[in-house]
Amino acid sequence: MFRRIIWIVLDSAGIGEMPDAADYGDIGSDTIGNIAKLRRMQLPNFAALGLGNIKPLNGIPPAADTKGAFGKCTLASPGKDTTTGHWEMVGIHLDKPFPLFPNGFPSEILRPFEDKIARGTLGNKAASGTEIIKELGDEHVRTGSPIVYTSADSVFQIAAHEDVIPLWELYKICETARDLLRGPNEVGRVIARPFTGESGEFKRTSNRKDYAVPPPRGMLLDQLHAAKVPVHSVGKIFDVFLGRGISVYDKTKTNGEGMSTTLEAMDHTKDGLIFVNLVDFDMLYGHRNDVEGYARALEECDAWLPSLQAAMNEDDLAIFCADHGCDPTTPSTDHSREYTPLLCYSPKTKSSNLGTRATLADIGATVAQNFNVTIPKGTSFLPQL
Repeated sequence: MFRRIIWIVLDSAGIGEMPDAADYGDIGSDTIGNIAKLRRMQLPNFAALGLGNIKPLNGIPPAADTKGAFGKCTLASPGKDTTTGHWEMVGIHLDKPFPLFPNGFPSEILRPFEDKIARGTLGNKAASGTEIIKELGDEHVRTGSPIVYTSADSVFQIAAHEDVIPLWELYKICETARDLLRGPNEVGRVIARPFTGESGEFKRTSNRKDYAVPPPRGMLLDQLHAAKVPVHSVGKIFDVFLGRGISVYDKTKTNGEGMSTTLEAMDHTKDGLIFVNLVDFDMLYGHRNDVEGYARALEECDAWLPSLQAAMNEDDLAIFCADHGCDPTTPSTDHSREYTPLLCYSPKTKSSNLGTRATLADIGATVAQNFNVTIPKGTSFLPQL
């Protein structure tokens, strides 16, 4: 039906708590909805696609006749992290969540890790990435010990000053951690968190690198590769899926770069899938409880939409979604257990209410059906488009 699909993940842009939000400490979380209550946003292009039709949103009225199809997706797997959300999109449902370490990592993990990297460690607790480098950055510079921390997500994060532990060594340290964290300790991601600056002015750099768990075989990107459907990834998609099934990739460092790179990808990839993650919503604003920054980033993305639409052909489809929430209006700085918005646009797509989808895998199933492949989970909504 569509020669080319541009699939854009607005990382963490949730649209309201799921029924089991209480199990995750996320009652009342509503990333887009709560931001809209505190800061009136100008999102006319998302509104035209049906954002305000998904649920009542302050200042974003429902469109009488949307230019696209709209709905919301349930995260069917347990958890609320990047890996869980992205895996589910491509047809992987988790039976149990990735392990969490809210009280830090036990000695049976940390001691072998320190032995292998020949360094001690600092931190070993759940913390905000920006706050822990304020707290321990000076000691790290003095001792050379990397800062190890986690969050409410299944992550083993390693922060180091680029002048103390050079990037190549930090990445090697992360590879060591990834090799050690297996079995019941297999966290979803090991993340390199480099920073620079002087005492009191430490700042994380854009040289972050993720080391994800290999996804099970048979997911969407595997199937597209087997069918010789080209896949061009933009942003951290390559890292999340370890490059599996991806023909061409561009790693980006900001939303702005991600949006411009998407347009460039459309110049070169004339058919197949362009799979994009815009990470600033989550990384810069959700985790830092920056309501104004989050609102501004949504407006910047909205202002970019006409450029995307102008670059689309008659037989193109654009899909917008999220992988989880990260409500900047709540006391927590962690991800939140939320539904995710679903907006679809094509020059030939009719206005349609896609309803509440049972799983994010419905998006992957739709992409799969379009390119004549199948995936393990999900129900395609391609006929409704």
